[in-house]
Amino acid sequence: MFGNYLIGLREGLEASLIVCILIAYLVKTGRRDALRPVWAGIAVAVLIALGFGCALTYGSQEMTFQAQEALGGSLSIVAVGLVTWMVFWMRRTARHLKSELHGKLESALRMGTFTLVVTAFLAVGREGLETALFVWASVQASSDGTHRPLIGVILGLATAVVLGYLFYRGAVRIDLAKFFTWTGAMLVVVAAGVLAYGVHDLQEADFLGGLNNLAFDIHTAIPVDSWYGSLLKGVFNFQPDPTVVQVVVWLLYLVPVLALFLFFPGSRTGVRKDPAVGSGRPTEA
Repeated sequence: MFGNYLIGLREGLEASLIVCILIAYLVKTGRRDALRPVWAGIAVAVLIALGFGCALTYGSQEMTFQAQEALGGSLSIVAVGLVTWMVFWMRRTARHLKSELHGKLESALRMGTFTLVVTAFLAVGREGLETALFVWASVQASSDGTHRPLIGVILGLATAVVLGYLFYRGAVRIDLAKFFTWTGAMLVVVAAGVLAYGVHDLQEADFLGGLNNLAFDIHTAIPVDSWYGSLLKGVFNFQPDPTVVQVVVWLLYLVPVLALFLFFPGSRTGVRKDPAVGSGRPTEA
């Protein structure tokens, strides 16, 4: 549940910050008339992301077991690739995110209402689709037969919405650079588990071999139905009997990606204080 909460919080906060920047810019420049089309674009992006998530969830139920495993494994790998790109992209471009969005919004204001809707949709839509795909993959990987993984995601998204509003009002001030660094590192760990799960799905679909070649089996030491087994599965997508291929893929992803993210100088990017987002001063409404 915690791992999925983290995904909802991290992904949702990025979208919330984008919305805060767009809305604050329109309010500060006296263009309240443009708020309605911007909110319309945001609403369309959210609806499409929800529709995409529902399509993944209910569409796969009509497939055969082998097709479900092949789809789940393939989409899990795609989701890991997207979230890895997103984590590094946010570290690299966060410094210029505000000015980039302001430039796009100013151009859209000159071109008319429809362009405003499209601009807001594109700004939020990419985050929404990435979130829907990675959440689906993570929930599939950490599913324990209960609704806890989905509840974790919903709570994370709800927290992100509240924080976004507080940022906009100037009631909360945190070091976003450190926030995105630590949550990004934790997401890399979660993504490694999702990747290993996706590989296992492909093995069950007979796309990859080695399904019966286990690296270890510690069911007796860490029962999956114990509280600590559930905790490890929920946070790290831990599996007590992984295959050799899963362990190798997990290590080949986690070690270099986490090292690059935390220690490679080119990946470090500060986030300048934004007077419209978490400045500690109330924003005009």
